[in-house]
Amino acid sequence: MKITISPEFECLLPHFDVLAYEMNVIVTSSEVTEEAIQKVEKQIKEEYSLEDILNIPLIKEGRDGYKALGKDPSRYRLACESLLRRLVKGYGLYRINNVVDAGNLLSIALFRSTAILDYDALQGDVLIRLGNAEDIYHGIGRGIINVENIPLYQDEISPFGSPTSDTERTMIRPTTRKILVFVICFGPKDEVSIDQEVISTFTTYAHAEHVKKLTTKKG
Repeated sequence: MKITISPEFECLLPHFDVLAYEMNVIVTSSEVTEEAIQKVEKQIKEEYSLEDILNIPLIKEGRDGYKALGKDPSRYRLACESLLRRLVKGYGLYRINNVVDAGNLLSIALFRSTAILDYDALQGDVLIRLGNAEDIYHGIGRGIINVENIPLYQDEISPFGSPTSDTERTMIRPTTRKILVFVICFGPKDEVSIDQEVISTFTTYAHAEHVKKLTTKKG
């Protein structure tokens, strides 16, 4: 699989990048992640307010990235910010399955939006481009989302993900055996540290094997 980032990001967000990983996993219940989820729910609620979230450097970086692309980050929130806001409000994380839960834990640990995708639901290579007014995009549990001027991930079939919400086509199901993980970076990053967090998280909670980091090509 080739992953290419459209050159249209270069002038607006010169440091924009997507770190990509493929791996085999075992999908089970949320019991595997429950203790870790409860711990992070308590930690975030005790340490942050809604205002504090906006001042987390990587959250601010992502919001500034959306602004640079011409999108209102308060109306179309990045997924990571939405997760943190849920925790501060005391709603807690959704429990879906161990793989989706691990992705949420990863996103919170990194303060970056992530995408956890069913690899076998994808077809061909992936292009990461800016959404446009013609894109019809159905977010998971959200209906049609206006994705104009936000990063979209598209394969040979259609767009399947964004830093705000992914689509049902590539969602993790009990039959999923292989996943594609995206970590979205709007600015400079410590790539080694991110690699370690991704591998550790999915090895711990999803029995990840055959982890391979994929090359994302710009332009």
